[in-house]
Amino acid sequence: MTANPRGRARRAVLVSALCALAVSGTALTGCSKDPNEGTNGVGKLPPAQILSKTRKAAGTADAVRLSGTVVTSGRTYKLDMRLKAAGATGSVTAKDATFQLLRVGEQLYLKADAGFWSAAGHDGKADAAAVDKLDGKYVKVPAGDPAYKKFSGFTDKRLLLDGLVTVHGTPATDGYKEQAGVRTIRITGDKGAGGTLDVSLKGTPYPLRLTRAGGAGTLTFAAWGKDFALEEPAEGDTVDYGRQLPTS
Repeated sequence: MTANPRGRARRAVLVSALCALAVSGTALTGCSKDPNEGTNGVGKLPPAQILSKTRKAAGTADAVRLSGTVVTSGRTYKLDMRLKAAGATGSVTAKDATFQLLRVGEQLYLKADAGFWSAAGHDGKADAAAVDKLDGKYVKVPAGDPAYKKFSGFTDKRLLLDGLVTVHGTPATDGYKEQAGVRTIRITGDKGAGGTLDVSLKGTPYPLRLTRAGGAGTLTFAAWGKDFALEEPAEGDTVDYGRQLPTS
């Protein structure tokens, strides 16, 4: 019996369509397309090895932009920071207050508006003249001030990435995803309870998106290796607080 050419053609079209829809990363029966074709190949590796490679990539990158939310000690912080070994620049929002952070070498600066400084007064009624002086200026944070340790952590690339580029519990792969137009392989910890991490399948296997365990925030990573300018603020834009910064 001679096979029907039209029937073969219809089946070929159907198989091609199903293969095109196989976006989960698991090839359908009869599909020959390799989900790792044209990628950096990390999707083929065991999950623990993928984590090791992406942590190494993050650690050796010269710079990165980190944005999203972090929940720590019961407080939620919204971050948008550009980081490198020599320092960092960006913004942090806590509750309804947003302030700028700039670190050049070891010197840390905090910049905020009058509302921030008024609310941060030791007794809640900061001196109006002092508030006016600090409004919109880069305030030098003394290295021995408790605020230095608290805020400098948001500007420390190594410290942030060491603590964030990971999942907790037993790692496993959770299929192929996409982040900002880039295909990724997703790693989960304890089936998602320990967080998820999307790793780039294009070029260097950088981490691109992290969902932290226990609802502790979601962060995206971008501009890996892209340098940015870091400069001390002009003298006229800089002031010394003159005493310990408010602890609130």
